[in-house]
Amino acid sequence: MFRIAGSVTAARLTAACCRTVTTKQFQVHGASLHVLSSDTSRKTRHGPAHRTPPSWQSVRSMASAGESQSKINYIFFGLAALFGGGGIVYWWSRKYMRETSKDTPKKAAAAVSSASKEAAETVAEKPVPETTKSAPAAPPPAVETPAEAAPDAESKKLLDAVPQSYPDFEVMPEIPGHAKYLLIGGGTASFAAFRAIRASDAKAQVLVVTEEEELPYMRPPLSKELWYSDEPKLVEKMKFKQWNGKERSVYYNPPSFYVEPKELAYQENGGVAVVKGRKVMKLNPQKQVAVLDNGWEIFYDKVLIATGGRPRNIPVFERASQEVKDRVTLFRGIKDFKRLDEVSKNASSIVVVGGGFLGSELTCALGKRSRDSSLKVIQMFPEQGNMGKVLPEYLSQWTTAKVREEGATVKPETFVKRARFSDGKVILKLNTGEEISTDHVVVAVGLEPNTELAKESGLEVDDMHGGFRVNAELEARSDIWVAGDASSFYDIKLGRRRVEHHDHAVVSGRLAGENMTGAKKPYWHQSMFWSDLGPDVGYEAIGIVDSSLPTVAVFAKATEKDTPRAVVEETGESLRSVTETEALSIFGSAMQQAAPATVPDLEVMEATLPTKESATDEPAPDVEAAAKLVAEVEAENRVAPTPKEDYGKGVIFYLRDDIIVGVVLWNLFNRMPIARKIVKEGKQHQDLAEVAKLFDLHADED
Repeated sequence: MFRIAGSVTAARLTAACCRTVTTKQFQVHGASLHVLSSDTSRKTRHGPAHRTPPSWQSVRSMASAGESQSKINYIFFGLAALFGGGGIVYWWSRKYMRETSKDTPKKAAAAVSSASKEAAETVAEKPVPETTKSAPAAPPPAVETPAEAAPDAESKKLLDAVPQSYPDFEVMPEIPGHAKYLLIGGGTASFAAFRAIRASDAKAQVLVVTEEEELPYMRPPLSKELWYSDEPKLVEKMKFKQWNGKERSVYYNPPSFYVEPKELAYQENGGVAVVKGRKVMKLNPQKQVAVLDNGWEIFYDKVLIATGGRPRNIPVFERASQEVKDRVTLFRGIKDFKRLDEVSKNASSIVVVGGGFLGSELTCALGKRSRDSSLKVIQMFPEQGNMGKVLPEYLSQWTTAKVREEGATVKPETFVKRARFSDGKVILKLNTGEEISTDHVVVAVGLEPNTELAKESGLEVDDMHGGFRVNAELEARSDIWVAGDASSFYDIKLGRRRVEHHDHAVVSGRLAGENMTGAKKPYWHQSMFWSDLGPDVGYEAIGIVDSSLPTVAVFAKATEKDTPRAVVEETGESLRSVTETEALSIFGSAMQQAAPATVPDLEVMEATLPTKESATDEPAPDVEAAAKLVAEVEAENRVAPTPKEDYGKGVIFYLRDDIIVGVVLWNLFNRMPIARKIVKEGKQHQDLAEVAKLFDLHADED
C-alpha cells in the first residue's frame, strides 16, 4: 500500500510541484499560476478541467519568486521520486507552496504601495517657482490603493502571455466522452466523410475510431504500385512511386494533420482526431452512445458506420491446423502487405487462391518479383480464366495469357480440397488430384461486410447482398449513416446493391458526410472501379459488369497512350476515380462542344458525330449483329478466340433486356463520364456501333 500511495504521490507531485508553464516569453518554474476549482478539477466525460487566470499582481509576484521556489520544489520532487512513498515530502512541499503563495501577493502589494508613496513624496518636495508662490498650493496627486492599481507595462506583458483558459490535459481521459461527429472505421469512406464534414462545417470536431493501428490510408496501392518500387526504403515508409515516377504516400494525410483525441474538444477551429486500435462494439440509437471494446462510452450527435469488410476465407483453410493457418494471408490492409512483402523475399514458392481483381493484381506483382529471384508464383481459381466473373470469356482468356507472361503459373478451373502441414511446407491437395508444396498461401476471394454492430445496435442487415440496409440518403436510422463496403443502398436504376470498390467508398463517404451536416442528398452516383495488371494493361468499369450477361464489344488498335502508365503521366493521379473530374477536358471535339463541366446529351452527340455513311456511301457495319453471330459460332464449335489476339483497347457493353447496364473500358481512359451517362440514362440503343463512337476509340491512331 505504501508503494502504491507513494507512486501516486510522486505522480501528483510531478504535476503540482514541478509544472513548467511556457507561453510565449513568459515562463515560471514551480509557481502555481492557475487555480483549479473543486467543481472543474475532476475528470469529466466531456474533457478536462479548465484553469482560471490569476490577477496581474500574483503573476508579477510569482514571476519574481518562481526562480528560487522552483529550486526547492525540484528538490522535493527528487526526494519523492527517490523514495517512492514520499507522502510526507509531498505534504511539506504543498505546505511550503501555500505559505509562499500567501506571502508573495502581500509582498507585491506592499511593494506597489511603497512605490506609490515614494512617488507622492517626490511630488510634494519639488520646489515651487516664484511666479506661482502666490497661487494656492495644488492638491497632492491622488494615490491609487494597491487593490485598484492598474498593471504597468511589464506586468501587462506577463499577464497577456498567460492563457485565459486552457485544459488540464493531465486529468483528462485519452478518449473523449463526446463527439459531435463520430466515424466508426478508418478507411477511405471515413476519410471522404470527414473531408465533406469539414467542408460544410469548418469548425467541426470529428472523432474517428478504427481497429487498425494506422491513420486513414488508401488500399489500391497495396496490390499495385507498392510492389513495383525499386526503392525498399521508400516502401518501408509506405510510400510508392506512381506509374509516372511521382512519389506518394499511401496515407491520405500526414500525422501533423490530426489532433490528439483528448485535445479535440478544445480545438477552436475544429479538427480530426483518430483513436487507433479500438473497436466499437455497440450503438445505443436512443441514447446516442457508442460503446468501445474497453467499455468506454462515447456520446455522439451524428455517427457514420464505415467498417468496410474483412477478407473472406475458404472452409479448407478454416478447418486446417494452426501450422497451416500461420502460413495463410487473408490480404486486406497494410499489415497484410508488410507480411507478404517480407515472405516473398525469403520464400521459394507462394500460391495465390483467387482469380478476381485482387488475386490477379497480386499474382502479376509477385510474378514480376519472381523474375529477379528463385520465387515461384502459382495462381489458381475455379473460373475458366482470370476475372472470369467480370470479363467475357475471350477477354478473360487473353488476360490469363497476360498474367502468365508476367512470370506466374496459372491454373484455371482448380481449387483446393485439403491442406496440411509437413516438413515446414503447406501441402495443398487439388481437385485435379495434384499436390502442391508451398511456403505460403494468399487468399483473395472477396470480402464479408463487417456488420457485427447490427445485432447489438438494432440495425437491419440485407440478407441477400450483405451489409447494413440504408435509405437513399445512406441513413440506417436517425443520426446513423453507413458508407463504403458495408452499405447496402438502393440504386434507382439498378436496384439494391452493395459495392466493394474505392470509388464507391469515396462517393458514398462524401455523401454521408454532407448529409450528416444537413444536406439531405439522395445517392444516385454510379460508382466506377479499375484494375491494373501492371503499368501496361488496365481497365475501368461501371455499372453491372457480370460475365453471365450478354455483351457487345468494339476494339481498336492501342497506342502508347493507352496504358495505365500513360494516363498517370498525363493526369499525375494514380487513383483513376479522381481523374474523372479532369476527363471532361480531353474527350475530343464532340465533348468540347458541350457545356463546360457537363456530359453532353447522348442523342445530340449520336446525331452530330460523323459516321461512315457521311464519309462514304457505304453503310456502317452492324457491330451488334456481328458480335451475336460470333457468339453463336463460338457456342456451336466451342472454340474461344485465341489469347494471342490483340485486344488493344475497346469498350464492352453489358446488356440486360437490351438496355446497357454496365460498361468496361479496356485500356481506354478518361472516358468514364460518358459511360456513366449511358448507364444512368438506361435507354435502349438501336446501334451500339454509334454508341461506341462516343468514346472516340481512334482518336490517337496515326
